[in-house]
Amino acid sequence: MPTDSRRVPGPDNTLQYYLYSKQKKTYEECEKDLLSSENIRKDGRKPETPRKIYIKTGVVSQAKGSAYIEVGNTKVICSVFDPREIPNKSEFSVNGELYCEFKFATFSCKKRRNFVRDPEEKELSVSLKRALEPAVCRHEFPNFQVDVYALVLQNDGSALAAAINCAGLALADASVPMYDLVSAVSVAIHGESRLMDPTIEEENICSSVNPQVTGNRGLATLSYLGNLKQVTEFCQIGTMDSDIVIDVIDLLETQVMEVYPVIQHSMVAKVQKHIKEKNQEPMKHSRSTAGSV
Repeated sequence: MPTDSRRVPGPDNTLQYYLYSKQKKTYEECEKDLLSSENIRKDGRKPETPRKIYIKTGVVSQAKGSAYIEVGNTKVICSVFDPREIPNKSEFSVNGELYCEFKFATFSCKKRRNFVRDPEEKELSVSLKRALEPAVCRHEFPNFQVDVYALVLQNDGSALAAAINCAGLALADASVPMYDLVSAVSVAIHGESRLMDPTIEEENICSSVNPQVTGNRGLATLSYLGNLKQVTEFCQIGTMDSDIVIDVIDLLETQVMEVYPVIQHSMVAKVQKHIKEKNQEPMKHSRSTAGSV
């Protein structure tokens, strides 16, 4: 197992101290905390209300493009690097490729994560790649590969949706040719309840397996191209009826259009700032020339 030499190594399997607390809630008690009698969630939101989003681009100086996003307490940072030749491939590829890596930081979850990617992270990496590929003009860089790295700094639910939003913005910040910006949202299903942008506690309750409980329950994430009106990826786990899945897709398509303008505004602000800096450069150059004369 690889180790990080920059910090003091701790135990491989480290657990938070409150996991051993005697004041643990049963599954029935956690289930009752999902929604109050006034139809209010534990954090004060209504079932259809998402959390606030904070986005910033250009946070990693070593990368071609980067972005940082906060969705409530979920924090994700993404980096995109310059195209390079596809490794271990002898034949010419007409379309370029995306290499996507989704990783939880070791300190991002209640249970300490490993340095090596586990099956869950590999599965999320595949979902991230499927969500981004339809938005990228891969024919513009044949036989080359663009690397996308998404690192979850803190996981408080909806980590995949936050990583898709952050990675799509990082690709645009890296000037990678794209058809459209990618936006994504998640929803948790618990019986008749639809909890938009769920927290980690809501995800654990809705995705847990309990033989005594029957009905629709699970998680769903949808990524969308706002201008082209196309779905790029739909991930669903849990047990749901087919009519429930159709209703969830319609709900997610409506909610994702509320996230798309936020990402679009962030990219427009980045372009306006870049144009302003470019316009100021000739003025500085003319002043320096006049001073030398």
